[in-house]
Amino acid sequence: MATPATLSTLLHTTLLHTLQVDPAQHPRGLAHLSAASGLVRVRQRLYVVADDELHLGQFVDCSSSTLAAAPGSLLRLLDGDLPQGKKQRKAAKPDLESLALLPPLPGCPAGALLALGSGSRPNRQTGVLVALDVLGQPNGRMATVDLAALYAPLHKRFADLNIEGALVVSGELLLLQRGNLADAHSACIRYDWNLMAPWLAGLQPQPPAAKSVQLLDLGRVDGVPLTLTDGTPLHGGAWAFTAVAESTDNSYADGACVASAVGIVMPDGQVRQMHPLHGAPKVEGLAALPDGGDWVFTMVTDPDDPQQAAQLLQLRLPQDQNPKE
Repeated sequence: MATPATLSTLLHTTLLHTLQVDPAQHPRGLAHLSAASGLVRVRQRLYVVADDELHLGQFVDCSSSTLAAAPGSLLRLLDGDLPQGKKQRKAAKPDLESLALLPPLPGCPAGALLALGSGSRPNRQTGVLVALDVLGQPNGRMATVDLAALYAPLHKRFADLNIEGALVVSGELLLLQRGNLADAHSACIRYDWNLMAPWLAGLQPQPPAAKSVQLLDLGRVDGVPLTLTDGTPLHGGAWAFTAVAESTDNSYADGACVASAVGIVMPDGQVRQMHPLHGAPKVEGLAALPDGGDWVFTMVTDPDDPQQAAQLLQLRLPQDQNPKE
């Protein structure tokens, strides 16, 4: 089990802008995307899933807070409409908490995006595979994936399954289990990508078994455990993560966010430096881009209020703290 790294230098994030969308595309006529929970960058585009929507947000990557960002567009991932009421909506939502960029796989020669339900309820076990073209944009081909068989062994391992991150690193698909007050441990669950790809493509009837399950103890802030909310690949088998300390003892109820952080996991699975974020934004999506000697981390937030827009945040971290290519 990886033990917690010491919280290091407090980092100040830069607010780039909020996630604005065309209200004519939004199912409830809102001019923004809220509850952002997964983030992927492909070239100059940012893709965002929100855990209380049935759509994928698509945005032009605006890397400067001095530039006005054009509203993004919404791509429907799942059919139907969610209830208007907050409680009814929460109960019915597919809870798309993770978004991963996949390498080429059968039927998707240019790669794909994979949105994953959290698995925290029976109706939250659906994934959506979105094929990309050579420019990294959705090519119109999409397929739903029943995650029940993949999640079944994980339900036996975790009393409160809550998959909040997914990424492909060095030939493995990593799923990130988020802990809570009742079970402070997060976890990294690894699968062989060469076995996972044909199952996702519908060529194998059963998903592969996990190669390993590593528990991650990220420490506590004011008695509340820091737990994983997303991850993104870096160089050489390392990956970065976001974590928040949310005062709740289960995967269903929201709680106060008392702290948040970014950190690095080394290729050997050890947690390296963790940096607390000033103001404790509830960061739930992460993408990384090398820029000179730095990593540029882009993050999206979940304000836990559908009337508030998710924020797009940015910070820089020297690459010399991480393995290089």
